[in-house]
Amino acid sequence: MLLDRGGAGGAKHAAEMLGTLRGLAAKVGQMAGYVDGLVPESQREAYEVSMKALLAAAPKSSAAQIRARVEQELGAPVDRLFARWNDEPLASASIGQVHVAELADGREVAVKVQHPGIARAVESDLANAGLLEGLVGVMGGQRLEAKKIFGVIRQRFREELDYRLEAERLSRFAALHAGDPEVRVPALVTSHSARSVLTTELARGATFDEACLSSPSARLAWALTMWRFVFKGTLVGGMLNADPHPGNYVFHPKGAITFLDYGCVQELDGRRQTMARGVHLAALARDETAFGRAVATMIASKPGPLEDLALAYTRRCFVPLFESPYRITRAYAASLVDGMKEMTKLALKVKDDESFTMPPDMVFSNRLQFGFYSVLARLDVEADYADVERRFLAE
Repeated sequence: MLLDRGGAGGAKHAAEMLGTLRGLAAKVGQMAGYVDGLVPESQREAYEVSMKALLAAAPKSSAAQIRARVEQELGAPVDRLFARWNDEPLASASIGQVHVAELADGREVAVKVQHPGIARAVESDLANAGLLEGLVGVMGGQRLEAKKIFGVIRQRFREELDYRLEAERLSRFAALHAGDPEVRVPALVTSHSARSVLTTELARGATFDEACLSSPSARLAWALTMWRFVFKGTLVGGMLNADPHPGNYVFHPKGAITFLDYGCVQELDGRRQTMARGVHLAALARDETAFGRAVATMIASKPGPLEDLALAYTRRCFVPLFESPYRITRAYAASLVDGMKEMTKLALKVKDDESFTMPPDMVFSNRLQFGFYSVLARLDVEADYADVERRFLAE
């Protein structure tokens, strides 16, 4: 893989290659830029510096292209749809870019518009087995059952191209967290949204980098809010928001956060949601035996060395609950990536009657686990995450 090249020069080259691309390759670069353990520690600083500079100058679609896309999707001229429109994008990412505008009623909105041609680019990426294999590696997938894992990845990333589906999921998250003063979901403007255009009320506040420089008490309040958003969504709402990128948060006083992106959501059916809740409840009770049984059921494991390693690895993922209050560190987050690599190697060596593959949809659980813990590690606080879960599970 490109990320395996040695030295600071290799890290800079990797950032240059990935940072100027769109589609799935750009997502690989973004994940490697903030998930601890994906880039060798000796190269991390060089990679992060190079990637930040490149992301700041990420490829943007022209003002004419974006206006044409908006007008085609919403069926009217931009100047009639909006009282004010800023042609300079607020942000540009792998799938689309965001423009600030104002509605006739005075509301300031964020309009996310897909890059022209991005659907074709993503489909090309999804047909590239080498790129998919690299993405699975970054997300902690196993090479076994590759077709099924690739199928899940293709489905999730195709869904990211449908902003109507994202709007529906945004509304479901808003309903789940209604009344929570700390968890904020931007209000959807349905009249100005379509398949390739998504309009929500604009959220202003501190960036993730600014939040990381805030007081310990502020960082603690935000860490607790983030944990509640992620795991209430999974355990109560049956929706795993699998894109914890640092750019998807806007931070406000008193622990409030606006959560921005709902494009990559893994939905859990009733059975998997019940299994996930069983694992969390065992961890909250600090019941090692019940935890081991619940995990074995969830991952459909078979007795043997691979199961032993998988149970030990999952137990390590749940240290923040078993040992709550707990300080998630970057070294801890990186150790989970290393543990997944170790499991992948063993999975290729065990005997057939001891071999098993974790359910393919868990590849996005890994993406969330690695990314979310890496984000929390940068807030650098000791937090009682178990208390957060007990409170929302008791509601």
